[in-house]
Amino acid sequence: MVDPLTEVVSLLQPGARFSKIASGAGAWTVRRSEAGQPFYCVILEGACRLEADGHAPITLERDDFVLIPSAHGFTMSGLESPTPGGNAPSTVTLLPGETRHGRPGGPAEVRLLVGYCGFASPDAALLVTLLPELVHVRGQARLATLVQLVVDESREQRPAREVVLARLLEVLFIEALRSGAGSASSPGLARGLADARVAVALRHMHESPTRPWTVALLAKEAALSRSTFFERFSRAVGMAPMAYLLAWRMAMAKQLLRARQAGIAEVAQRVGYSSASTFNVAFTRHVGLPPGRYLREQLDAAGP
Repeated sequence: MVDPLTEVVSLLQPGARFSKIASGAGAWTVRRSEAGQPFYCVILEGACRLEADGHAPITLERDDFVLIPSAHGFTMSGLESPTPGGNAPSTVTLLPGETRHGRPGGPAEVRLLVGYCGFASPDAALLVTLLPELVHVRGQARLATLVQLVVDESREQRPAREVVLARLLEVLFIEALRSGAGSASSPGLARGLADARVAVALRHMHESPTRPWTVALLAKEAALSRSTFFERFSRAVGMAPMAYLLAWRMAMAKQLLRARQAGIAEVAQRVGYSSASTFNVAFTRHVGLPPGRYLREQLDAAGP
């Protein structure tokens, strides 16, 4: 049986890019505006506050894990309020083995592992739309074990450190999505797979993308009425069923075009379009350029 989450994460190809241990004391705040970079953090001790753009503030506690697959803007701060009418300081002090925010001396009130991972896929921007905007996981033993392995590897300079970190982060990424599926995390593929009825439809779309799916047919497979299925799918996944199917078909099409193992007409057929012209219209509208031009640009980028 096809696992949609495995397919999406495999295409994304997540890997280690940067991680560090940070701590905070007193009133402090850090604002980041990282264009689409996947951000993660785990609270090793203490507590702090996270506010991601478009989401309510979250108080993070020990062993909490946060994943933002496409972080466009967020603020982290201490629990101590800034002085009235002023902003919390953003003092940064480099201490042995960690970066301190706020008061440089004295014990840390929070210590955390923060980092960015990268997606090797050139279609990351498209694929990330299938994931939740924010994953917040609390009280998951399996995740805590993986996080500890990441922390240990980050602190040591062992042989093949970067390779091990990349593999650990890939597993951590998948486990975070699975663990966050039933929590207060935002809608996305993992939340959809946690709903037994919605999961049936998602698996059918991934197993048989060439079938002429409609909302009515997918609702029948999920054993729900058309209206109930549409509302339930949209609420869990964060997009309508046909929008999800289109996004997945376009992701597959781009991968097939880059592989250069099939012409445009065959690619159209393999992702569920009855004609190359229909596929051309859908691809152009969704990707922003015709498949022929996309293929030429990929060939130019690859070189001779």
